Amino acid sequence: MTNTEITYIANSIQMSPSQTDTLLEKVEELLSQNNFDLNDQNMLSSMVESMGDSRGMMRLKFAERLGLLGKTAVPFLLEALANHPNPVVRRASAKTLTLIADQTAVPNLVYSLLHDEDTVVQGSCIGALARTGEAAVPELLKIIASPEQSEVIKGHAGWALAFIGSKASEHLYKAIDSDSIDVRCAVVGALGSLVQEQQDEEALQILINSLHDYEDIIRGEAAAILSKVNKPSVITDLIPCLQDSNWEVRKAVALALMKLENPQAIEPLEKALNEETEESIKPIFKLAITQIKRNLDSEEDEI
Repeated sequence: MTNTEITYIANSIQMSPSQTDTLLEKVEELLSQNNFDLNDQNMLSSMVESMGDSRGMMRLKFAERLGLLGKTAVPFLLEALANHPNPVVRRASAKTLTLIADQTAVPNLVYSLLHDEDTVVQGSCIGALARTGEAAVPELLKIIASPEQSEVIKGHAGWALAFIGSKASEHLYKAIDSDSIDVRCAVVGALGSLVQEQQDEEALQILINSLHDYEDIIRGEAAAILSKVNKPSVITDLIPCLQDSNWEVRKAVALALMKLENPQAIEPLEKALNEETEESIKPIFKLAITQIKRNLDSEEDEI
């Protein structure tokens, strides 16, 4: 146990459930009267400490009230996130920072994400970083690029990028040129969200260009993402990739065309099937052809 943790324990306010109830009533009264003293450090510390209560609903209520106080509560929440010995309080502090979404919290959230051993704390920190928006993007990209970080942490950071969406667009446009395969992979996934949700044409073009990336995994990921973008131009760009040098990419392209269900892809898929040398993916080509034809027959029956 560190000296900081020992100090924290010594200064902690140990409250019974009844005392916690009384504190909540007092906080709600002050807030309703618009009479809460934002300089009352003891009150703020007690509210944070109360997020260690055994009752989940009570923890939620204090988190919501601290969220209403906004930036005033941030230093107390960051202190608890970094040093509180109770993981329940650290978790709740990170979740409350999600409600506040204060940009100044980004460095602390990143530190706890990378160093706290509690996986729930880590997940809560990612949620808070995602809600913070653009200010968190450079740090998220650094995490993804770092060879020292686990795939789990990188996956969390990639999810946050996709969640931030259009607010991260300018960073994503630039990051597609990163030397890091992991960064480019995460960017492709995040750009997919931009295309689907924002109809971002620049993001779409980057995804199409990524079908010709020098790394197999990026080309395959781009094909998988484009399977969710039902535009004629996407079909046109995917079809030549059935001749990709990597069989896993060819498989990803066939699956993408199957999901898009465009009859324009039937003939190229049949040609690719006849030329395919990798036996393990021939059933994928056959399935794609069958699925597209079945969908076409279904549409004709409806007519």
